[in-house]
Amino acid sequence: MRFMLMVKATEDTEAGVPPTPAQLKGMAELMEDMARAGILLGGEGLTPSSRGKRMRIEGGKVVSVIDGPFAETKELVAGYALVEVGSWEELEPWSVRFAAAQGEGECEIRPLFEAVDFISEGYNAEDVAREDALRQRLQAQQQQQQ
Repeated sequence: MRFMLMVKATEDTEAGVPPTPAQLKGMAELMEDMARAGILLGGEGLTPSSRGKRMRIEGGKVVSVIDGPFAETKELVAGYALVEVGSWEELEPWSVRFAAAQGEGECEIRPLFEAVDFISEGYNAEDVAREDALRQRLQAQQQQQQ
């Protein structure tokens, strides 16, 4: 199962205040440990929403682009880690460490959809195999870059 662990934005992250040295060190150690354990698929901090844009889409077309910043700070994400583990139970000790490295604030954890989740929605076994092959190619490319 793949999970995204997300750090919620705060007034400080939206103001561009960098993490403390302790937060940076703690998160770097956690990411290194998750990479060594073979579960880390990706993870980064995000710049403030003032540097971002939102697209409004209708009928498959972009109908508007809104420049940040965005009003509801509590609904924004300031950083994330993407991991792959066997279960929620296997994720639990990593999520505890994720929270400890963050120190303060709020984190959200959500499982990602897998292609197989959409079989009943018209996706077929060939579609699932194609998506799985793409994911494997991307992971191989990422490992080659390290």
